[in-house]
Amino acid sequence: MKIGFIGLGHMGSHMAANLIKAGHEVTVFDLNTEAMNKLGEQGATLAISIGAAARGSEIVVTMLPAAAHVRSVLTAEDGVLSNLAQGATVIDSSTIDPQTIRELAKAGELLGVSVVDAPVSGGTGGAQAGTLTFMVGSTQEQYDRITPVLKGMGKNIVHCGGVGTGQVAKICNNLVLGITMAGTAEAMALGAKLGIDPHVLGSIMNTSTGRSWSSEVCNPYPGVVSTAPASREYSGGFGADLMLKDLGLATDAAKSVKQPAFMGALAQQLYQALSTQGRGGLDFSAVVKLYDCA
Repeated sequence: MKIGFIGLGHMGSHMAANLIKAGHEVTVFDLNTEAMNKLGEQGATLAISIGAAARGSEIVVTMLPAAAHVRSVLTAEDGVLSNLAQGATVIDSSTIDPQTIRELAKAGELLGVSVVDAPVSGGTGGAQAGTLTFMVGSTQEQYDRITPVLKGMGKNIVHCGGVGTGQVAKICNNLVLGITMAGTAEAMALGAKLGIDPHVLGSIMNTSTGRSWSSEVCNPYPGVVSTAPASREYSGGFGADLMLKDLGLATDAAKSVKQPAFMGALAQQLYQALSTQGRGGLDFSAVVKLYDCA
């Protein structure tokens, strides 16, 4: 299948590479020419513009930082929507608000182009290994059409409902993730201050009711989990500023339907504090640094 791929960051570059490995004809575009050239070495066609990446594509995948970027890439004069033929599909795998993707889906519908949301979970490791989880918001017909493409990049493809529900699933999942990481950091810091060996505390938590992904896989205390970002000075992983963005999406969405998000708002403040300290580029588990213990 002819696929255009726009957005070759830490996630997108691996996703595009896996589409090439799956045998698709992939045309890529990104403002980062180095990232493009690396994909070119793997067999991708390099486009000189967004429009060039879209023209002739049956499906375009976008993986971009924020809603403003997605809107611009899709609706610009030489953007994705104006260059796709009727019957083509746009899969947006960025993490943005549900309302924006629904508005873009309506804009695409007027041009005979399907726009669906399929944000991902699994991190850069999952992107590289091709084991991502895709949360798809679409019609059943659209889901059936894009599933073979998504299987080239992921292991779990979940149809969440209509357009926008993929984003709902993603922001709710990351709301839990941000809250549990902050809670795990607070507990680990308290335990260390009270004199227990952090390794022992981590082991107890992971065989008890405090167990979570944040404690078991990405424990925020240095050295407790050797493969976690905390054990490599919080490099790699999922950036704190990205978590701050996602928590903002969740709390904004909650406000739009007048739904309380008490713990989400507090977690957002914690990550805002971390970002203000200039630590937003670290893995989000670095929230433990707010407790002056790492």
